[in-house]
Amino acid sequence: MGSKEHQKPKILLLGTIEHAHDAWSRITEIADVVQPTSTDRTSFLSECASGAFSSCLLAYRTFDSTTLTGPLNHELISALPASIKYITHVGAGYDAISIPACTARGIRVSNTPSAVDEATADCALFLLLGAMRNFNAGMTALRRNEWRGGTEDEVKEERKTKKTIKMPPLGRDPRGKTLGILGMGGIGKCLARKVAGAFGMKVQYLNRRRDEEGERELREQNPVGVEVEWVETMEELLGGSDVLSLNLPLNAETRHIISAKEFAMMKPGIVIINTARGAVMDEAALVEALESGQVHSVGLDVYENEPEIHPGLLANPNVMLVPHMGTWTVETETKMEEWAISNVRMAIEEGKLRSIVPEQRDMQ
Repeated sequence: MGSKEHQKPKILLLGTIEHAHDAWSRITEIADVVQPTSTDRTSFLSECASGAFSSCLLAYRTFDSTTLTGPLNHELISALPASIKYITHVGAGYDAISIPACTARGIRVSNTPSAVDEATADCALFLLLGAMRNFNAGMTALRRNEWRGGTEDEVKEERKTKKTIKMPPLGRDPRGKTLGILGMGGIGKCLARKVAGAFGMKVQYLNRRRDEEGERELREQNPVGVEVEWVETMEELLGGSDVLSLNLPLNAETRHIISAKEFAMMKPGIVIINTARGAVMDEAALVEALESGQVHSVGLDVYENEPEIHPGLLANPNVMLVPHMGTWTVETETKMEEWAISNVRMAIEEGKLRSIVPEQRDMQ
């Protein structure tokens, strides 16, 4: 029987390892894995209180584990054993974790920031083109057995009589248009590079501070060069953009950062893309802006109260909807798991995290 000093550290596994099995198997060589037997938040809190996880050093958390634990808010963080010193989250966004509550307890949190950049930017590119070209109206018409908005009989009648049936509004070309990026982080830069190369769009962005190094990288790395400009105010960004992409994290400061006041500042007929978090935009105000024509169309991967979607968005043919699939690829999901697992290894072996969240940098 080994001494206490030679016992492996314990990991609380919240969720399932879906792809990075080889990387995880190497973790099991240096740590013991504990999995909850509970199936919902209430029973999980009871299991915490029972002492079942009392010697766990860290919690590895997947996005889907929310169905078991619910959000990692103050109540749940307070219920975790005192032995928990790290939470390694599989994902770039971590709005479901209360960072203030973790900081107060000395729990360090990591995410997987750049692992999601390419896939999320690809999703934004798809939504941008679809929303600008009004592809959603045509695609949904086909599923109603209609051709661009007319039934089969109406199309036949049109051919005979030359009578024009109701057609979806013409789309708009992206080339030469200005893309405004709210939150020029890794995903925003990746999207800027893609739209410049594929569509010849100009880019302007709003961050708290100008990213001159990022601008230089975009201009130098892209073969065609990205025409990129930093703007200092929300009014400049919204009033000068033909398309707006939301690429900022959700927190207390950014919740509903786009609402009725901001929609009024926008160039009439703007197209909006959101692959960040649904609640950075006021969905009720968005529906009103769509109905008034102030916003021409939107492409959404995220929703304010997902999986629920505002009925006004579902009913509007100018709204292109994807069910939070921005990182839904084998390669990206694997990369995210491997990144989170590397945080686990570093925590065990070095007592620090590879990618601690920005709010806790002074805790590293």
